[in-house]
Amino acid sequence: MSTRVTIKRLETGVPGLDDILGGGIPELSFNLIVGPPGCGKTTLSHQMMFSMASTEHPALFVTVLGEPPVKMLRYQQQFDFFDTEAVGDSIHYLNLSEEALAGDLDRVLERITREVVARRPRYIFVDSFRSVVVASQSAGNADGAMQEFVQQLGMLMANWQATTFLIGEYFSDNDPNPVLTVADGMLWLSQSVERNSMVRKIEVKKMRGQPTLPGLHTFRINSQGLRVFSLGRTSLADGGESKAPLEGRLSMGEPELDAMLGGGLPRGYSLLVAGPSGSGKSILAAEFLAEGARRGETGVIAVFEQNPHRARHRTVAQLVASGQVGLVDSHSAPDLSIAEILCLLLTEIRRLKATRVVIDSLSGFELALAPTFHADFRDSLSRLVASLASSGVTVVLTCELEDRYTDLRFSPYGTAFMTDAIVVQRYIEVESELLRMMAVVKVRASNHSCELRQYAIDERGIRVGEKLSGLAGLLGGRPESKPPGKAG
Repeated sequence: MSTRVTIKRLETGVPGLDDILGGGIPELSFNLIVGPPGCGKTTLSHQMMFSMASTEHPALFVTVLGEPPVKMLRYQQQFDFFDTEAVGDSIHYLNLSEEALAGDLDRVLERITREVVARRPRYIFVDSFRSVVVASQSAGNADGAMQEFVQQLGMLMANWQATTFLIGEYFSDNDPNPVLTVADGMLWLSQSVERNSMVRKIEVKKMRGQPTLPGLHTFRINSQGLRVFSLGRTSLADGGESKAPLEGRLSMGEPELDAMLGGGLPRGYSLLVAGPSGSGKSILAAEFLAEGARRGETGVIAVFEQNPHRARHRTVAQLVASGQVGLVDSHSAPDLSIAEILCLLLTEIRRLKATRVVIDSLSGFELALAPTFHADFRDSLSRLVASLASSGVTVVLTCELEDRYTDLRFSPYGTAFMTDAIVVQRYIEVESELLRMMAVVKVRASNHSCELRQYAIDERGIRVGEKLSGLAGLLGGRPESKPPGKAG
């Protein structure tokens, strides 16, 4: 009976990268980190190296660039992951720019071999390997010589029990270079600028022996280094599986609205609150969070339209200041991706153990995104709602609608089917006066009111009145119901 070999997966130390890799980098693998200039290849390799290297398992960083290592280190020291004490202890640098520029492949291999025998590194990085290829071709070496060199290097790395990373500048995955076929894994980095928005993406082109998450995944570079964002495996549920349906209902903060919903919003549901400007969508969402705080529940809000500290969001600002609600503010991080928003939301949900989430609003959400993400906004939004639902939180989303008075639409993005419940807010004109009305359009698997109810907004928030009588309001007559908040 044959015994299956277990391959150890190495944690990269890059937030989000292990998720799309399928658990990490396979130990003893031969990998490429490729992409055009300026996309973050050297920063990614250093972040991984400083995370993985130790005194017992040192790393060797081979530079074949025209610039000395000290210049490269000057910039890498600006990141939080850089540890000056590790240099010379668990991390060693070797400059082979002279040998590489001469195109002497045998000499390059000899120098690497000599250093590896002396240092016994567990991790080896070569930057930029593309320089070796170009120099070899300039020296008149045939492609067969380059392929032989790559194969010898790969075998030596395996014999040395080292995990290897070759960093290089490649502009197309159609490049016939033999190193692309010899590699066990390939991480492809890219960047694009659209309407002054910089968007960086990473793709696992290849990773032998393990399932990876397909597609392009956005990443951001900040003072901590790289952070990768993905919608694929982002969930609070263990193993990424959906949790069992939750029992009970949550109050929206307005008893009459709870009654219209059939006793409140079922736990774990997503509710779309759709209405025109000024109809009170944000106020209703704020009351949902405030009611949770009164009941000892924490929440998270993602704000995309206004500063949460303005008067309209005074209740939210107080909840954030008291630590009862976490805030994701698009103004502090422009040109976001939906995956990044989801990651920020889940981070706050985990931190506060939140049960209530508000996204205010979808219209502002789309505007906050980098332009390159607008085309697939509907698909990505569907995945975001599904990920939050699998996490067990209850979600309220607001959406701006143009009130045409003649048709009934719930979202310009076709998102109504994604949510479990819908509340629509509208205006009606009665005797030259605009009145507000709302209705519950759907609550899945639940009996709910189908009445059109007039409501008012005062210093206490939204107050729902009685239902509109017949078609009087829509036909221009005064509705028989008493306006909420006024004595009869």
